[in-house]
Amino acid sequence: MKVFCSIVLALFAQFFSSSVYSQTPDTLFAGLPKKEYLTGQFEAAALPVYFTLLPSEFSVGEQRLRAQAAQAFVNMALAAQIQGIELKAVSSTRSFYRQKAIWEDKWNGVRKVDGLDLSKSGLNPSKKAIRIMRYSSMPGTSRHHWGADVDINSVDDAYFKTPEGRLAYEWLLAHAKEFGFCQVYHSKQNSGRSGYEEEKWHWSYLPLALPFTHTYKNLISNQDISGFLGSETAIKIQAIEKYVFGLNPICTE
Repeated sequence: MKVFCSIVLALFAQFFSSSVYSQTPDTLFAGLPKKEYLTGQFEAAALPVYFTLLPSEFSVGEQRLRAQAAQAFVNMALAAQIQGIELKAVSSTRSFYRQKAIWEDKWNGVRKVDGLDLSKSGLNPSKKAIRIMRYSSMPGTSRHHWGADVDINSVDDAYFKTPEGRLAYEWLLAHAKEFGFCQVYHSKQNSGRSGYEEEKWHWSYLPLALPFTHTYKNLISNQDISGFLGSETAIKIQAIEKYVFGLNPICTE
């Protein structure tokens, strides 16, 4: 069975690499200034040479990833499909502006956070930011800006407690690394990891994400995080040190 799966996967990979996912000469930062790219100051749909629209079979809505990451994700989803596991991208590349809308809706109480309207919570700005950042990034600090990260199947932890969700997650733990993907926000229990809570849905394509991470560390500071409500808290709560780099150590090698 394993040999059969490998043969079928190889055929699918060859098909996609020779058609939908054939890559053109690329530059890591899609021809943009590095700081602009890393903080999401662009729209992926406007850069079709670098960002590929995932097939509807493997996505919910329009989802775009960098071409190399898109091909790897499709190959992974095909391999899972052969074994009866469904993998679909539910969120992928996200611009600064989209992240700002998500963040400010939570800041202003349009969207509740853990059932709480933060605009009526009485929390000071730093505590509001920390509450939002259990699962959501400040604009300019999200890995989703880079086009190498994807949320798979659901962003609700309850899904991963269902039989279907458990099977999908167990498959990813066993096989995602074969396709270059790593769960960047693993359990914080006994790990010493800071920042976001565990996200079983969030997987990063390391061949691209690693150079992006290294460049971000050398180029971006908390002083660069601005342009949205609550951005002044980035320095106080050490948004970059504790969140951008609060990573699963096996995803940093």
